[in-house]
Amino acid sequence: MSDPAASTAGFIGGTMPPDMALACEAAGATKAGRDALALMVLGVLAGAFIAFGAMFMTVVLTGSGDLPFGVARLIAGLVFSLGLILVIVGGAELFTGDSLMILACASRRISVAALARTWTLVYIGNIAGALGTAALVFLAGQHGFGGGAVGKTALTIATAKAALPTVQLFFLAVLCNVLVCLAVWMSFGARNAADKVLVIVPPVAAFVAAGFEHSIANLYFLPYALAIKAWAAPEFWAAIGQDATAYAGLTVVASLHNIAVATVGNLIGGSLMVGAVYWFLYLRRRG
Repeated sequence: MSDPAASTAGFIGGTMPPDMALACEAAGATKAGRDALALMVLGVLAGAFIAFGAMFMTVVLTGSGDLPFGVARLIAGLVFSLGLILVIVGGAELFTGDSLMILACASRRISVAALARTWTLVYIGNIAGALGTAALVFLAGQHGFGGGAVGKTALTIATAKAALPTVQLFFLAVLCNVLVCLAVWMSFGARNAADKVLVIVPPVAAFVAAGFEHSIANLYFLPYALAIKAWAAPEFWAAIGQDATAYAGLTVVASLHNIAVATVGNLIGGSLMVGAVYWFLYLRRRG
């Protein structure tokens, strides 16, 4: 059996999985070594970037009712990919993608405490970035675009998420971060920015099209819709022919439930079903 740590770069000009595992492990060690402020700022950027993808998806889904369900979801997934592309190519730290830091921890390049510290700081930054972007988009009045149609789409998306039962939500979140972390994993084998975009888009489009749940994206979808429900002007409700009572299931408690369960599911899906598996395959035999 060949040494999995041996260099195998050059396969059709790219990088093979054993080297990707080493690169992922090294990246995890680098992340854990960053100071707290840098991690939080990088987390804020990632939260904002994912929120931009969610905002883009909301606009594109508006008025898509005439399209077949699968086609509309595919288009939504393609445009939502903007978020992870910005994170990977632009440089930021996303809690869900950082589930792959489990490779560095399993290889004892970083301690469990360092892993927990990094995840916590990045998650706090992601929260701030997503919430801040939701606030800015609301203040910009985007929910009134299209005669209020954009805001109605945002309310519909968030209400469906808030209504998900716990068990279903958990497994939707597990599956989501399997695909997100596979996208991040494949980016370690990319040679340039174009390659990274090409490997990121299909898994992200797949999880959105399938209706899986991403905790950081939901930190935009749910607060943005809650802001519309609470503070949209009477003219908005008149334009869409509804009032806030039509979205009675969209509450702060239901939103927090969604985000908490999705966070746990995302962490398990990414760290155990992707990161731990690739560590077992490529890094466990090293001396």
